[in-house]
Amino acid sequence: MKKRRKKKDNIIRIIDVTNRDGVQTSRICLSKLEKTMINIYLNEMGVYQSEFGFPVTHHETNYINANLDLANKGVLKPIILSGWIRAIPQDVEIAVKKTKVKHLNISISTSEQMIKGKFQGKMGKADVIKIMTEALDLAKKKGIKTVGVNAEDASRSDLSYLVKFAKAAKDHGADRVRYCDTLGYDDPFTIYNRIFYLARRVNMPLELHCHNDLGMVVANSIAGAKAAIDAGVDAYINTTVNGTGERAGNADLLSAILAIKYSSGFAGKYRLDESLDISKCWKMAKYASYAFGVPIPINQPGVGANAFAHESGIHADGALKDRRNYELYDFEELGRGEPEAIDTGRKITAGEYSGIKGFRNVYEKLEIRFNDEKEAAKVLELVRYANVHNQKPLVEDELKFVAHYPDIAKKIFSMEP
Repeated sequence: MKKRRKKKDNIIRIIDVTNRDGVQTSRICLSKLEKTMINIYLNEMGVYQSEFGFPVTHHETNYINANLDLANKGVLKPIILSGWIRAIPQDVEIAVKKTKVKHLNISISTSEQMIKGKFQGKMGKADVIKIMTEALDLAKKKGIKTVGVNAEDASRSDLSYLVKFAKAAKDHGADRVRYCDTLGYDDPFTIYNRIFYLARRVNMPLELHCHNDLGMVVANSIAGAKAAIDAGVDAYINTTVNGTGERAGNADLLSAILAIKYSSGFAGKYRLDESLDISKCWKMAKYASYAFGVPIPINQPGVGANAFAHESGIHADGALKDRRNYELYDFEELGRGEPEAIDTGRKITAGEYSGIKGFRNVYEKLEIRFNDEKEAAKVLELVRYANVHNQKPLVEDELKFVAHYPDIAKKIFSMEP
């Protein structure tokens, strides 16, 4: 029997799903350039993995391959880029044929409700395991390096069946199993007990994918991670930037990290991925807010306007005497504190109808020079496309990206129906 590691040896890592579950949010979306920038920021922050798209969706093909090109160039490294597909052989075939993806999460429903309600008698519990293992076998055969197996609606699935499902995934070479609290049905106590039971019986890394329908998404995510570590296996928490996601959202990236770093039951007791650098969170949260067109709530942990604001006499006095009186962590740690300049005079922007003079002015302010008119004209054309693509003015990092990687930008902006 495999020897269990001590709790201190096991690690909690972050797999961000902004570019998969976040973009599935009703009424909001990201362009392919914006998704690419999210991947770049996640990489800068040291996030372990980004579930960056859908390899079987036609309009994602060029974006996915372009981002994999960025990984090969070392721009998106060491972050792992993983695609999401259904746990059926047909999706595996399409994914490996259309894209260069080497990491996949394959997903299928495991609850009685969904097996009956979605499959309508076409599949039973045994069929679910059979088709999942067939897809998993094919993925491994096709050269996919890591495969995570998703149990959709795991929180409403029979626990003994979930163990059987997870053991089958492990036996067929899965790298981890994703426990999906798809409807936010769990609470911190039930998810702890279920994950501990599952981890002890299957003895493989577990991934927590929780939703916020009942307002407990971060609590559930870290309770599930605690259970996995306590049971002797590694834990992976799924997050999104600013907590975007279907219906009431997913676990907010920064909130989950802060909870592990500073809450009384986790601080110094559980090992969080040492690569994480939360000084990038302020910039990333603001960018995601702009890209999605969704304001950051005033009371958002860490990055909300009021996260470090004190008004009442007692609080203000206490915070001025010693910040620890009313602040668990420092705003500087999150990349906050620098004054933000706002242009109130003349401003030249680069848009879809820009001319070469204004365009050059914008890039000169960014300290980017072009070798000749031909190179400048090429980038200008791409910037025009980027503005059509985003349907909003480009931020500085986007402008720099287009200038530094014009050929990859061109691929990102291109789609074939």
